[in-house]
Amino acid sequence: MEHVEYVYTSGMSESEVDSRLRGGEHGVLGLANGDDAYAVPLSYHYDGDRLLLRVSEHDGDGEKMRFLETTDTATFVCYEASTDESWSVHVRGPIRRWERSVDEATLNEWFQPFRLFDEAVEDVAFALYELRMETVIGRTTVDR
Repeated sequence: MEHVEYVYTSGMSESEVDSRLRGGEHGVLGLANGDDAYAVPLSYHYDGDRLLLRVSEHDGDGEKMRFLETTDTATFVCYEASTDESWSVHVRGPIRRWERSVDEATLNEWFQPFRLFDEAVEDVAFALYELRMETVIGRTTVDR
């Protein structure tokens, strides 16, 4: 592979990872059920101690809920990438429904506006899930 172009990456420091997670708003959650995988883009809130994911609950959303129930270890990835620069943060750990009540004002403060996909507003409800951050790895491009 002599003529393939490469970009070098390096691990991020804990403070760089923290900064990227605090500055981000969305990523992709990977779930599993036996040999089947499921990935879904979600908005998140990170406060330095916990990673909360906003999950919509509405009719026809059974597949997402089934995968949330069967996943022992989930992976959440947030990233940005261009030809010259990139970074990514991978968070792995158990995911569980967060049972604390949160009002609408707090949801609006913590998360970007929800994107509707042919749903009526009154048909959409939200649940928060906490991904316990057992493993957190960040990588970024470096000049060589």
